[in-house]
Amino acid sequence: MRYIIITGGVMSGLGKGITAASIGLILKSFGLSVTAIKIDPYVNVDAGTMNPYQHGEVWVTEDGGEIDLDLGHYERFLDQDLLKDHNITTGQIYSEVIEKERRGDYLGQTVQIIPHITDEIKRRCRAISRRTKADVVLIEIGGTVGDIESEPFLEAVRQIRAEETFKNTVFVHVTLVPISKTNEQKTKPTQHSVAVLRERGIQPDFIIARCEEKLKMGSKSKIALFCNLDEGAVISGYDVDDIYKVPLVYEEEGLGNLLCDRLGIARKKSDLKGWRKLVEKTQNANVELEVSMAGKYIGGDSYISIVEALKHAGTYNGAKIKINWINTEEFDDDSKEIKTIGDTDGIVVPGGFGSRGSEGKVRVIRYARQNDIPFLGLCFGFHLATVEFARNKVGPDANSTELNPLTKDPVIDLLPEQKRVKGMGGTMRLGAQPIKVKKGTRAYEIYNNQQIILERHRHRYEVNPAYIKTLEDGGLVFSGVSPDGRMEMLELPSHRYFVATQFHPEFKSRPVNPAPIFKDFVAAMVDFKVNSTKDKK
Repeated sequence: MRYIIITGGVMSGLGKGITAASIGLILKSFGLSVTAIKIDPYVNVDAGTMNPYQHGEVWVTEDGGEIDLDLGHYERFLDQDLLKDHNITTGQIYSEVIEKERRGDYLGQTVQIIPHITDEIKRRCRAISRRTKADVVLIEIGGTVGDIESEPFLEAVRQIRAEETFKNTVFVHVTLVPISKTNEQKTKPTQHSVAVLRERGIQPDFIIARCEEKLKMGSKSKIALFCNLDEGAVISGYDVDDIYKVPLVYEEEGLGNLLCDRLGIARKKSDLKGWRKLVEKTQNANVELEVSMAGKYIGGDSYISIVEALKHAGTYNGAKIKINWINTEEFDDDSKEIKTIGDTDGIVVPGGFGSRGSEGKVRVIRYARQNDIPFLGLCFGFHLATVEFARNKVGPDANSTELNPLTKDPVIDLLPEQKRVKGMGGTMRLGAQPIKVKKGTRAYEIYNNQQIILERHRHRYEVNPAYIKTLEDGGLVFSGVSPDGRMEMLELPSHRYFVATQFHPEFKSRPVNPAPIFKDFVAAMVDFKVNSTKDKK
């Protein structure tokens, strides 16, 4: 078993997840098999209940895990599906150890952080290593060295090095090199961060120094001297305008060869030509599209997978994507005119929960429908597209019972079998589910005439079966249906492009293999932009 363990210092948000994913991609380019684990020191069992503003989006795995968004980076860069056990949290570890203690598994021992908590952490990491049989297992420890909640995990990986031996373990430490007002690259934060790590018994083998610009040789030398490393082990992780350039930056620094040499791994010659061409195609795209993202979690990482899926599809269609963030809370009041959307090329209404901003989303959807603007609704956007259409065909009170439990026309509701379940968790539909796609629909074309597809879900409410016939008689087409009869996709044939999905296609989009729906949506925007430009001329 070979492990590369990524830690972070100085501050959070330095890009440890992108670093881990980039290292994984580089190792794969050598012909090695790689898998990745994300350790999150928070006490939550998973990310399902966490605020997207604070923690970013919730990533959903094929097997229904609600995970930290870094697993999304791993899947996109490595182009492989990971399972929910690839995310380890403090909540999971303590829950498991306490459950074992209550069962009597420890035979009267005093249960302690060491060895019981650390043993459980190591057990989970090794279980993934054995199951995947990967040549290299990447382990990213979230948070920052020095955080009290990270201590058991740092101790566990320190023990992994002792047990698996030095030659089979590598520590990569990601730190910050800020630039002062006098334009100096300051290495002192990195020195302090490494000192804290060494206090935990861990000497990093490589340092990735995050900086706005490429590290100067003097800065590299200083970091190497004070952190007890060769200069070649100090890697310049300078800022780039596209995260998919990061593996190329690290490869230019020779990181892949250095890691393989350090682990004694025989490998093929690195082949990142395809990735490099992908990055070049993105940079050379000759069409610029503005996409209006209409949600209540504006900016940050709240909708990162959707943004990335749009980028993937943009590259495929030779287009650069610019996001115009629309805060739908501003449009909850009918008296406010929708002006900020402007001359957009397409509108996306993403997922979400709760009533805040929902009426604003309905108004944005109506704007897209009435102005024949390409529209894509995802999960909650699927619900509200149904609601908006129903208000014209069923009645003005049509709504979701999530938003108005007393609505006269609950076109979106919990199904009878869901209402019998106690507790919110039991009503949640998570992970990959099969969908039957109707022949003769746009959805059927999008999925290349596949009759059964598999897509990831994260939702609770469903289209109310009592209203399906009325909606379809009014012109709405439900083009995807689950085997048990739940509505999964809708489209309006009378519209230029109006498609919505109950599932989240963004979770299966990859730079090398964009999600079919996003490819089709971006293609429709390109066509809309070209035709609109012609009309204006």
